[in-house]
Amino acid sequence: MTDFNALPFDAGAMLAGLRPWVECESPTHDATAVGRMMDLASRDLALMGATIERIPGRMGYGDCVRARLPHTGPARPGILVLGHLDTVHPVGTLAALPFKEAGAYCHGPGICDMKGGNYLTLEAIRQLARAGIATPLPITVLFTSDEEVGSPSTRDLIEAEAARHAFVLVPEPARAIHRVITGRYAIARFDLEAKGVPSHAGAALKAGRSAIREMARRTLEIEAMTSEDCTFSVGVVQGGQWVNCVASLCRAQALSMAKRQHDLDHGVERMLALSGETGEVPFTVRRGVTRPVWEPDAGTQALFAVATSLARQLGIELAAESAGGGSDGNFTGAMGIPTLDGLGVHGDGIHTLHERIETATLATRGRLMAGLLASLGA
Repeated sequence: MTDFNALPFDAGAMLAGLRPWVECESPTHDATAVGRMMDLASRDLALMGATIERIPGRMGYGDCVRARLPHTGPARPGILVLGHLDTVHPVGTLAALPFKEAGAYCHGPGICDMKGGNYLTLEAIRQLARAGIATPLPITVLFTSDEEVGSPSTRDLIEAEAARHAFVLVPEPARAIHRVITGRYAIARFDLEAKGVPSHAGAALKAGRSAIREMARRTLEIEAMTSEDCTFSVGVVQGGQWVNCVASLCRAQALSMAKRQHDLDHGVERMLALSGETGEVPFTVRRGVTRPVWEPDAGTQALFAVATSLARQLGIELAAESAGGGSDGNFTGAMGIPTLDGLGVHGDGIHTLHERIETATLATRGRLMAGLLASLGA
């Protein structure tokens, strides 16, 4: 039996390799910036001997990278490592959130969600190669460019690639220090629009009908729909152009999440029913991208059992949970492909200017990932 504790993972050395990734800012809506990050990851993968394919982006989003690692065994469905290299942080965030080591932690935009997890996966593959440990199954790495906005341009790519594999490993951030994710809640996004009547805000205020006012009223109505079964939130609002003009247009985006698919379906119905006109201001709700509920099945439970056994060899008692906050694991898990998510680093402050990782988990999670890659299919 291989002792994965003996593999010389070094969290400090891994931080040095991760730093260029973190300092290559890659917000979802900047396809050029995401492309630079894909270039960086492609080079690291090429140095590992991977065959690299650059898949052109669409819908205005960046390219994706698919890398197939060398494998001498028989051709059969293998392991897909599924990660995203886009982040929520706009270019320039490094000024407020620089890459910085501070005690047991390291800070930086996207370091936890999810560049740290992606990088430790590559290090796990490198460690196995250096130790001469062949993986029973071939490994494919797919890095995508739009996960943070629900994967509108890559869902078909993700599902097509996953269908060719036996297992999917997702190095999204760990929810807790010794936990992984075996299921995720359903999520739906919505585009909202209010159309008002313009007028001069100083000379003829009463002649106008404010789209911003209507959106504010609808926002309160939408968020009041939240229950234990299904949550609703409005996260982006854009309206008006001149302060001295009653706003004729206001747009917003809303998010709904539920633990069960039928609760989300009911929530979607409630949202779409809000379309209509009140006070001469038409209001429209359009459904956006949706992530299906992923409920753990026998295949995922068996995969978790393998991870549990490996973790015990590493001195860790691993626990599993279903989680909110969607990932591309929603798609593969819902397809019935054994999927294990939350295999990345542990940290906190995700999507904020306090994002950080617990540095030591680069090595501990790296060993767990190496164990999975070397054990599945044996």
